[in-house]
Amino acid sequence: MVSLGSFAKRLFGSANDRQLRKYRQRVEEINALEPEVAALSDEALRARTDEFRQELENGASLDDLLVPAFATVREAAKRTLGQRHFDVQLIGGMVLHDGRIAEMKTGEGKTLVSTLPAYLNALSGKGVHVVTVNDYLAERDAGWMGRVHEFLGLKVGVILHGLDDAERRTQYAADITYGTNNELGFDYLRDNMKYALNQMTQRGHNFAIVDEVDSILIDEARTPLIISGPTEDNSDLYLTIDDFIPKLSEEHYELDEKARTATLTEEGNEHLEEVLREADLLRGDNLYDIENVSVVHHITQALKAHKLFQRDKDYIVKNDKVVIIDEFTGRMMEGRRFSDGMHQALEAKERVTIQPENVTLASVTFQNYFRLYNKLGGMTGTASTEADEFMDIYKLEVLEIPTNVPVARIDEDDEVYRTAKEKYDAIVDLVRDCQDRGQPILVGTTSIEKSELLSQLLTSKKIKHNVLNARFHEQEAQIVAQAGVPGAVTIATNMAGRGTDIQLGGNADMRIAQELGDMVEGPDRTKREDAIRAEVEAYKKQALEAGGLYVCATERHESRRIDNQLRGRSGRQGDPGHSKFFLSLEDDLMRIFGTDRMDGVLQKLGLEEGEAIAHPWINKALERAQGKVEARNFDIRKNLLKYDDVMNDQRKVIFEQRIELMEEDDLSETISDMRHEIIEDMVRAHIPEKAYAEQWDAQGLREESLKYLNMNVPVEEWAQEEGIANEEIHDRLRRAADQAYALTAAQVGPDIMRQVEKSILLQTLDGHWREHLQMLDHLRHTIGLRGYGQRDPLNEYKTEAFELFESLLHRLRQDVTGKLMHVEIRQADDVPPPVEGQSLPEMEAHHIDPTTGRDEMVDADIEEIRGGDTMVAERPAATVRNNPGVAMNPNDPSTWGKVARNAPCPCGSGKKYKHCHGRVA
Repeated sequence: MVSLGSFAKRLFGSANDRQLRKYRQRVEEINALEPEVAALSDEALRARTDEFRQELENGASLDDLLVPAFATVREAAKRTLGQRHFDVQLIGGMVLHDGRIAEMKTGEGKTLVSTLPAYLNALSGKGVHVVTVNDYLAERDAGWMGRVHEFLGLKVGVILHGLDDAERRTQYAADITYGTNNELGFDYLRDNMKYALNQMTQRGHNFAIVDEVDSILIDEARTPLIISGPTEDNSDLYLTIDDFIPKLSEEHYELDEKARTATLTEEGNEHLEEVLREADLLRGDNLYDIENVSVVHHITQALKAHKLFQRDKDYIVKNDKVVIIDEFTGRMMEGRRFSDGMHQALEAKERVTIQPENVTLASVTFQNYFRLYNKLGGMTGTASTEADEFMDIYKLEVLEIPTNVPVARIDEDDEVYRTAKEKYDAIVDLVRDCQDRGQPILVGTTSIEKSELLSQLLTSKKIKHNVLNARFHEQEAQIVAQAGVPGAVTIATNMAGRGTDIQLGGNADMRIAQELGDMVEGPDRTKREDAIRAEVEAYKKQALEAGGLYVCATERHESRRIDNQLRGRSGRQGDPGHSKFFLSLEDDLMRIFGTDRMDGVLQKLGLEEGEAIAHPWINKALERAQGKVEARNFDIRKNLLKYDDVMNDQRKVIFEQRIELMEEDDLSETISDMRHEIIEDMVRAHIPEKAYAEQWDAQGLREESLKYLNMNVPVEEWAQEEGIANEEIHDRLRRAADQAYALTAAQVGPDIMRQVEKSILLQTLDGHWREHLQMLDHLRHTIGLRGYGQRDPLNEYKTEAFELFESLLHRLRQDVTGKLMHVEIRQADDVPPPVEGQSLPEMEAHHIDPTTGRDEMVDADIEEIRGGDTMVAERPAATVRNNPGVAMNPNDPSTWGKVARNAPCPCGSGKKYKHCHGRVA
């Protein structure tokens, strides 16, 4: 029986089909222009760019220009790349231009699709960012697709790791800029730490096209971008807090060894409040008052260090250092440190030298960075399973674009074995069979460890294979490009974002570049190129006859999307192919969802060793299980984002304020307002409205005037005057402060005073913002405990974060006023350098890969261990360069900047860079 929904869909088409029908009319219009555009000369085709720009100036919209602009790009691609956009690629380009996500199967030419909306939106002159997942793809696409844009008269830039600020400004000034999500995000953070507008590298966030949008906006977005730097030495505080912990008795704290958490009891709170009050470390009356959030954080870490971490089990003390022991291998982890002050707490406990911790100077999530763009579009092969999240978080609608040629891949039912050994034996048998028959096979695993295990099994059976190691992207692209050679066996951990198609027979262009890269043009090279292309064509025929690419997955991933990414590698552009998932009851997903019951069913069915069960019902049951896990992960990400949104609102206020301050040449009015607000606060605190004169704190007001205004005014005498009101005292203080400040400004000189004001205001604002980030971080770690008191932690966090922000603004006014009222410049040497010339503090960039736990910005791995504690590499992360003027040192690669692959290596070896320091290991 056909349901009403199915009948309606058949009659009217799905919502996706109805959307696509709207685009097809424009495709026909673009196709109708093709003969006219094809008849133009190169110069006439290039001149269309200026014509389009003139039309925009005359009031036309980008939508008005879409049809002729797309027709122009299609013709330019034919002339420069020898590639003509298919009709479905034109639809994909329109979807991106409309600020949506185009879901296009692997091999459908997403990279070429991006040229259409990138060109159209670049005509406005506001810049377009094309975002990729790694440097290799950014550089490759900028060089490859950049030929189309440059042919049409546009400038193309690329942001790569290691560029200095001057180079970055040049690249961002281009019409279209390619770059990775990490680099773009870090540049945004660093720009908002600069002291002058002309030091900033980015020029706004107009339109971004995100390649592998699901990988960047969902997978990578689970962890924030962080810029950190060394904090001031807090050794005394760690040692002082550490002294209190051994004096606690068992009724003062509760331990949860399974979750590795330690919390104070009510008795513990009261005891520590008393101790802290005696040590003058407690602000207010309550340990959990908002001003004490950092002290609470230190206490929690010290409590865990003493009660949960055991010497010679979790760590050892060696050479005046606390060295972590790996709980799985028992080996010492030299050069690794616990984060978040945990390592410092252990150092205080063991009374070894306390190394200063790095603190967050700036941070942003990818969700909040990409929501800065006026318009955002994305493309990927797999987005529909996460459509709700894209709409909820980014307001991005997902549209499925049909394939140019119908998919001919055969997706077989999953095979379920009782044990992992039986499963791997079956996979090895399949791999050997494919290799014997000359069918290329791609084997997907869910982790690097499982890739290595499978590799060892294949090696023991003498089966030749390649393993993608998720580290060297250029080398990976070469392996992927040749994974379609008959009999090739490729093991891969994660196929998202490789950026290179698996072509049956291999990729002729990449083989030519690899094998003939240094060979000069001429008859010999042409002959070799023809031979390679003929060989690839013969290999393709052989692979097609063997059944195309076989995709074999060793288990189901938590997300259906990742499984679909792997499966989608086979059957590109109508090629034949197969895919099959091999599972066992010992797999993580199977173990979590009812192993015992399924094991019993399989035994009753009389399943013998080595036999598998395959049925569509099992596929559907697993997909339902995956859907539940996806929903849970989405809720986790959404909840984390709610907390980050609180900080993001404050971040935007501070960043906008900084830009306004940098734009102003004269901040004297702002400084004056700050001074007047401080005086108003002081008078209100010491001489409350409607209070009797006997209740006034005249002495306290005089002391604060001395502290913040550098004025010893006779407030006590004023208070004795008959009939004097608080308004009069306020006015006298204000007039005296204004006169004193005017006198200082006159002595110093107006130009120097404006310079001093700007410098002090920006630097003080930055200092307080960094402290504020640290306070919010500590608050996040403790706010969850409010749930035990039946209070919503998120609402509590919002309230207290707002109070902390108000406190930040109050302390900013106090500090800026106090510093400027005390400023003394007696001679020229005392004049501070212009604020524009001041360098940023020493900084490190970090982004933890959510799937591997590795910091993408350093070579060393970062691993997550035991109950949420994070172990970080001690060696410095990728230091952000702030000194573009530094001379290049042949012995210091950090001073080389971007080096072209075929250029001589700056070290002086005489070799090409790609064969020396730029060699892919």
